[in-house]
Amino acid sequence: MDSDPVPPSSSPGFGTPVHPLRKSKHNPLPMMTSILPILLPPSTLRPVAFRTFTRKHNLTISSSALHTLATFVGKNCGSGWREEGLAERVLDEVAKSWKRAGGGVIVEEGKGASLKAILRTMEGNMSGGRVANWRASTADEGSMSITNQNSSDTHSLAAQDIKGRKDTELSLYPRSWINVIEAFSIPRLTYNADKKYFEVVNFDPSLFPPPLRNIMLFRDRYNIVCQRLLRNESFQTSMGLSDGLSLHQPSPFATKQGYRLTPIANLLGRSGTSHLLLGLLSVSPTGDLSLSDLTGSISLELNHARMVPENGAWLAPGMIILVDGIYEEEENIKGSSLGGNSGIGGAIGGRFVGVSICGPPCERRETSFGMNVRESRGEVNSSGGLGWVDFLGLGSERAQGSRMRQIQARCLEYMRDGFESPCRLKIAIMSEVNLDDMKTVDALRKLFNLYNDLPLAERPMVFILIGNFVQKTTINGSGKAGSIEYKEYFDSLAGVLSDFPYLLQHSTFIFVPGDSDPWSSAFAAGAASPVPRPAIPGLFTSRVKRVFAMANSELDRPQSSGPIGEAIWTSNPSRLTLFGPIHDIAIFRDDISGRLRRSAVNIKQDVDNTGAATEEDLNPQDQMISAAPEDRTENPRTGVNTLPAPSAVLTARKLVKTILDQGTLSPFPLSLRPVLWDYVSSLQLYPLPTGLILADAEAEPFCMTYEGCHVMNPGKLTSEGELSCMRWIEYDVLKNRGKVREESY
Repeated sequence: MDSDPVPPSSSPGFGTPVHPLRKSKHNPLPMMTSILPILLPPSTLRPVAFRTFTRKHNLTISSSALHTLATFVGKNCGSGWREEGLAERVLDEVAKSWKRAGGGVIVEEGKGASLKAILRTMEGNMSGGRVANWRASTADEGSMSITNQNSSDTHSLAAQDIKGRKDTELSLYPRSWINVIEAFSIPRLTYNADKKYFEVVNFDPSLFPPPLRNIMLFRDRYNIVCQRLLRNESFQTSMGLSDGLSLHQPSPFATKQGYRLTPIANLLGRSGTSHLLLGLLSVSPTGDLSLSDLTGSISLELNHARMVPENGAWLAPGMIILVDGIYEEEENIKGSSLGGNSGIGGAIGGRFVGVSICGPPCERRETSFGMNVRESRGEVNSSGGLGWVDFLGLGSERAQGSRMRQIQARCLEYMRDGFESPCRLKIAIMSEVNLDDMKTVDALRKLFNLYNDLPLAERPMVFILIGNFVQKTTINGSGKAGSIEYKEYFDSLAGVLSDFPYLLQHSTFIFVPGDSDPWSSAFAAGAASPVPRPAIPGLFTSRVKRVFAMANSELDRPQSSGPIGEAIWTSNPSRLTLFGPIHDIAIFRDDISGRLRRSAVNIKQDVDNTGAATEEDLNPQDQMISAAPEDRTENPRTGVNTLPAPSAVLTARKLVKTILDQGTLSPFPLSLRPVLWDYVSSLQLYPLPTGLILADAEAEPFCMTYEGCHVMNPGKLTSEGELSCMRWIEYDVLKNRGKVREESY
C-alpha cells in the first residue's frame, strides 16, 4: 500500500481531518520535495552552461546572464544541481524558451528576449528542482519525444534515461571537464581540533577582518600540522604483531614507543630533561628566536643544533618546526623584560637548547583521504578520514572519485578510437612572460608555431601563461609603465595569437598574474603584495578575448567536435582541476626561493665555500633523485638530456621539501608576505595536490616528485644572454610528470 501523504496527528491543533485524504489512482497527490538553496558560483556552473547553451543549442551566454542563471539554479535546485542533473534540465528549458521568444545568438538581458521574464515564469512551474511541465526531445533522434505522463515515476525514469544518453555524449572530451577555480571561490574551511574534521567557516569574508581572524590563521595551521604529524608512523606506539605477520622496514627516526610531543607549558619544573617540541618559529621583540604553540612560548637557542637531514630544507620564522633538545630553567626569561610574568599562555622562563631541528614530515594525498597506498616498502593503512571533505567545491574524493574515474576511462577510450596515435593530455606551462620585451613576443610566436604544426592528438589542451607580464611595475607616473602601455602589450599578444586560430579553437589559455601586474602593483610598486591576488582586470584583456571569439566564429564546428577554445583570466594562486578531484593542480606565482634565502635561519652545516653541496655531498638517495628523468632538461636540437648543476638540484629539492612539508604556499610572517586572513584556505596545500606549478623566476627550471606531488617550476621563458633560448614545461596529466623543454628562437 502507498504511504499516507497526510499522516494522522495526536493533536487537534494540527487540523487533521477526520477522514484523511488518501492517495488513489483518480486523485494523486504530488510529493513536494523541499529544496535548500545554496550559493552557486558562476564559475562552477560555467561547464554545464557551456555544454547546454553552446554545444547543444548553438547559443553564447554572457557573463551577466551566467551570473543570473547561477543564482536561479542555486536557489531552485539546491545541492542536487549536479548529482541529480537538475541544473542541466533547467538550463535546457531556458535555452528552448529563449529560442521560442526570438532571442538572438547571445543570451543577454535585453537582446531580443527577456531572460528575467523567462526565469520568473519558470520559477512558478518548478517543484522539487524540476520544471513541472517538462517536455524535451533529442535533437539527434528527432523522432523521439517525451510528453507529460500521468505517472510521475514514468516521467522520472524517462528523464533519467535522456540525461544518461546526454552525459554519454557530453563527457567524451577531456577538455570539457576542466575547471579553473579562483582563490576567492575556494571553500573556506577551518580545522576543528575537537571533532578532528574540517568545517566551513560561518562568517562572511572581509578585506578588513577583526584581529581575531589573525589568531585563527596561525592556530588553524598549527592544528592541521599537528594532526597530520600524530598520524605519522614515527609517532605511533607499537602494539605488537601476531605470528604470521611480517614487519616492514621501520623508519630510521622511529622507536618502539614512538616519538611523543611535549607542550611548551609542561616544561615548567623539568629543567635538564630532553623533550620534543612542535611550534611556530618566530622572532621575539628582542631579536632572539622563540618557539610558540597553543600553550605558551619559550626562548630558543640553536647554536649547536643540527638540521635533519642536513641542508635538506629551509627553516625560517613563520614556519612550524620540530625541535629536539634540552630545557634549561632560569629565574627570568632570557632577554625579556617580562620578568616573572610566565606560565601557561605566556612566555616560559628559561631557554630550550636545540639539538636537532627539522620540519614536520609530509603526508601523501592518498593517506590524507584514507585510501590504501601500495609502495615499495609495503602498504600504508593509516587513514586521514578526509575523503568526504570537499576542499575545492567540486565534490569530495569519496563522493565523486570513482564516478570521475569512470568518466575519464570513457573519455580516453573515445579519444583513442578517434585518433591514430594515443591521445596525451598535455599542458604547456610558461612563466615570466614579459610582453614588454620583444624577445618574449618572438619566443611566444616560435612556441605557438611549434605546437601548431603538430597533430591534434599531440597538441597541449591547455596553455598556462604566468606573469609577470611586464618587467616594470604597472603604475602611473614615476617613469613606470602605465595602464595605457600595459593594454598595448596585451594587444600585441592578441596579434600573435591571431596568427594561430587553430590553437585558439581547440585549446584553453589560462593567464595568472604576478606582483608587477595590475592593480596590486599600483600601490605595492612591485613589492610583495597581499595574496591571494585577483585576476587581471578585463579592461586590459578585451582584445585577447575578441581574438578568441573571432577564431571560434570562423570554425564550422559540428556538434561532436568538442568544446570551443577559451581564454580564462584567473587569480594568483588558483587551482586547475581535470575530472573533478582526480587531477588537482595548484598554480602560484612568487619568487619564494629568494625570500627563503633571505629570511632562513643559519644552521651550521658541512658545506663547501660556495654554500652549496657538491656531488660528493649528496647521499645515494639524493644522487638517484638528481639523475631521475624528470629532473633532466631535454634539448630538442641535440636530443641530449643534460643534468643540471648539483647546486641547482639541491636548491630545487630544498624548495620543494620546504613548501610541501609546511603545507602552505606562504610559510612566512605577515610582515614578509601579507596574506588576506579570510582567504587563507586558497594557500593551503593539505591534502597535497597531484601537481604544483611553483613559478619562481629566481630559481632554475625543474620538475620533481615529492610524496606523490609533482612540483614544476618553468623559470623564465627567455634566458638572458647572447643565445636566444626559451624554456618551458610540458606536463603530462595522466602520467603526472613534467619535462623541461628548451628551444632556440
